[in-house]
Order: sequence, then structure tokens, then C-alpha cells
Amino acid sequence: MRILILAAGLGTRLRPLTLQMPKPLVRVVDKTILELQMELANTIPEAHLHVNAHYFADKLTEAATALGFEKVWTEEPEILGTGGPLFRMNAEDPCDDLLVMNSDCYCKFDLKSFLRLARSSGAPCALLAVDNPAVNSISVKGGYMAGIQNRFGLRTKERVTFSGISWYSKRALQMIRESERDVREFWKRLCEMGMPPFIDDSQKHALWIDMGTPEGLMRASDFRRKELGVGNFGVSLENVANAKATVLMPGAEISAGVSLDHVILFPGAKTEENECVKNEIRGQDFAWKL
Repeated sequence: MRILILAAGLGTRLRPLTLQMPKPLVRVVDKTILELQMELANTIPEAHLHVNAHYFADKLTEAATALGFEKVWTEEPEILGTGGPLFRMNAEDPCDDLLVMNSDCYCKFDLKSFLRLARSSGAPCALLAVDNPAVNSISVKGGYMAGIQNRFGLRTKERVTFSGISWYSKRALQMIRESERDVREFWKRLCEMGMPPFIDDSQKHALWIDMGTPEGLMRASDFRRKELGVGNFGVSLENVANAKATVLMPGAEISAGVSLDHVILFPGAKTEENECVKNEIRGQDFAWKL
């Protein structure tokens, strides 16, 4: 099973942190976003892992190669969006079907169940959906896409959010056009042709966090600490007065007597002597108050 992790984006919602590294290489406690997505992808038997790269492509390529990815698809000189990589892959190295994963969600899904339902749906492609009332924008009718809010199609009572995980059959990969760099344009065309994408909402209440924002990154860090069974991570009590729910990355500077409460300190972060830091993500030349 070939799996493509989309990792070419600019990570604008996490700037200025992502001015130092691509978003997939941002660490969530002990592992990078890319590593966490790789672990999920490897729950599929005989997974063949591919990743695309554009922003900080050299750093991402180095990391993906070290992790054992089978291929890195570098996009130069311009980024290809979400649909462009599918067209390119089918043109240069076709496969029977493809699982696509975004590189910015912290989630706990049963991918084998999703693939089983997707392949038996009769649809050319399928989306794994979650229930996120604040942003539910995909309209669903009878288990299939009916439209996307403010873009096309119907507005139904049943609406869900795209999890960032999707499946494309060989037929779908052969149908997608080079111009459909925004994959939603491809979904729209499928709906107009009477072949709407299948929407799998059977796991809509599973853990899913958009890690592409400071708030989401903090939530993902909280869940990861709980998974690891630790209150703090990387914190030495040598200089710290007290610490609670704190993640300290290598390269952060801690002054004597600091008090830390629900904090992530990335490389380059600095604290003042006896400072109290609470509900904050701090790095080189930035601090996000949460």
C-alpha cells in the first residue's frame, strides 16, 4: 500500500516557529509531526511511505530519508497544492491506489477500517471525516459528499470536517487533472459527474487535533504527555523553582528560579531569572500566550 504524506506546505499559521524549520519537523514532546504521522501510516501492512517537500525541502528530505521513507517528491520551483502531487505521482510512478495523509493532525484512527470501507464504497475516492462543529463544512447525503460550504453543492443538515486522510483508487488517480491543484476542484467535478467521494464518518469522534495552530500544537502536546505518562518532559529541576505540564526542548535556555506552568519551550527560547511563565509557547524571538 502506497501512502503519501503531504508535507510541502509553508506552515504559515505557526510562524515564526516555522521560519526555522518546516512544520512536519516541529516536535510534539518527544517526536516530530512527521514521525507521528509515519507511525500511524505504518499501522497499514506493507506500507510504502512517500512524502512531498517544498518549504525547507533539504531539511525535510534529510529527515525523511533518515526515517526510512521510500521516496521524497520534491516540488520545485513552485508548490503543487493538494491535488497536484496526485497528478504528478500518477504520471511519473502510477500505483493501484493511494492513501493520502496531511502532516499536521494529531489523531488516533483505525486506518485499516477506513481503507476497507473506502474500497467497498464504490466511489472513486473517499475522505475520513470527524465531527468538529466549529468548522464542519462538508455536506453529506447518504454517506457521500453533497457539497462544500461556500464552494459548491448542497448545504445539508449532516455536515462533517475533513480529517486530512483520504483514499484514491486507480480510477481516481487517472481522472485527476494537472490543473486541479486544489483537490477540492476534483471533488467538485466528481460530484457533478454523479460519482461523489465517499465520506467515512464511522470514526468521527476519534481523537483528532489540528496541530497547525499554536492552540492545536499545545493540545497535541498535552495529549502526547498523557500518552507517555509524564507530567513534564525534558525538564531538569536543577534551576527550575517548580514545573507543571511543561515541555522543554533542547536548545531552550532556563534561568535560575523559573516557574513553569503549562509551557512549551522550543530551541532559542529564553527566560528571565525567577520568571513565572504560564500557558505559553515560547521560542526564538517569539512567545504565544494561550
